[in-house]
Amino acid sequence: MTGMHDIKIDNSLKLARVEKSLTQSGLAELAGVTRQTIGLIEAGKYNPTLKLCLILGLILDKSLEELFRIKEDE
Repeated sequence: MTGMHDIKIDNSLKLARVEKSLTQSGLAELAGVTRQTIGLIEAGKYNPTLKLCLILGLILDKSLEELFRIKEDE
C-alpha cells in the first residue's frame, strides 16, 4: 500500500492558463509569485500551498478539483 507522502499530484494549470490567454509571467504577476514558480507547478516539480492553489483557481475561474488531482498509477 502506498503511503500518503508518496501520492503524486497532477494539474491542468497550463491548459487553464492558456484558455485565459495568460502567459506564465502574466499569471505569476496576478498571483503574486514568480514566473519560475508557475513553470515548476505546470511541470509537476513544485506543489503549491493551498493558499496559492485557491488564488490560482480564482484567477483562472476554476475549482481546485479542475486544476489539481491525484495522479493515477501508471
